[in-house]
Amino acid sequence: MSGAGRPGGAAPYAIAPRRVSFDWKATPLHWIPDEPTATHVINVLHLLLPAGERWFVKVFKEGLPLVTDPTLRDDVKGFMGQEATHSVQHSYVLDHLAEQRLPTEAYTRHVDFLFEKLLGETPPFGAPITAQEWLRFRLALVAAIEQFTAVLGDWVLRAEGLDRAGADEIMLDLLRWHGAEEVEHRSVAFDMYQHCGGTGLPRYARRIEGMVVVAPVLAWLWVWGASYLMRNDPRLGGRGRYSLRAHNRAVAKGLLPTWRELGTAIPRYFRRSYHPSQEGSLRRAVEYLAASPAARTAAGAVGRAAMS
Repeated sequence: MSGAGRPGGAAPYAIAPRRVSFDWKATPLHWIPDEPTATHVINVLHLLLPAGERWFVKVFKEGLPLVTDPTLRDDVKGFMGQEATHSVQHSYVLDHLAEQRLPTEAYTRHVDFLFEKLLGETPPFGAPITAQEWLRFRLALVAAIEQFTAVLGDWVLRAEGLDRAGADEIMLDLLRWHGAEEVEHRSVAFDMYQHCGGTGLPRYARRIEGMVVVAPVLAWLWVWGASYLMRNDPRLGGRGRYSLRAHNRAVAKGLLPTWRELGTAIPRYFRRSYHPSQEGSLRRAVEYLAASPAARTAAGAVGRAAMS
């Protein structure tokens, strides 16, 4: 049974997408004022997530017929709906960046190639991998990625430094709505892998393999993405460069997660007894989803539609 939303014997509830929308017209390019590095390090999310979360949905559609547990099946369907919505909303941010003279296609076409070709439905380059093993490997990758999204989701819900810095309210609501849903469904990908990934030591070894692949690739994509955005930022006049020193200054201000928060997520995941229900605060996530302007508007629209 999925642990999503059910830690500590809590009552079950449905994981479901919220059909949110955001108005980007007034959001500035540097939506954290005077902090281009912190802005663009976080903006890498918008570069990776549209293609990445579409890929999550495709992989889970392949695995869904293998799910025999009805509770997990419901959670997987809810996860797919939430991730599809995330993908769409982050793609709108890319449109907004383009309107502000920061096009991103030169970077995102590589991300599209990664998810659509290298990690598509069939193994790349004719690799002799069975369909079952290829699906299990990709499910392990999704579970490892979701470990980081849960950690980041919990961080952004606690990131008071962003409020103190005067970060744009619309962007904060997008990030915190998304982060809260990541915490809400933090266990689904892991449980999906455990359910479909075989048994015993091979299942555990493949889970470790997934993290060993994901952690360095994500780090590389993030540095590359932040460097791309800084270099092409029209407000920086071609003089922008990503630097570790500027990144660490942003961390010290509470504008980015600490290296420790990110790094310790990996050894936790390696424990045989690990389960993602140990990550973050579900209560904090649910409280934000009840208060989020976009989520409240979406819930109101659903209620009005149901009454009409």
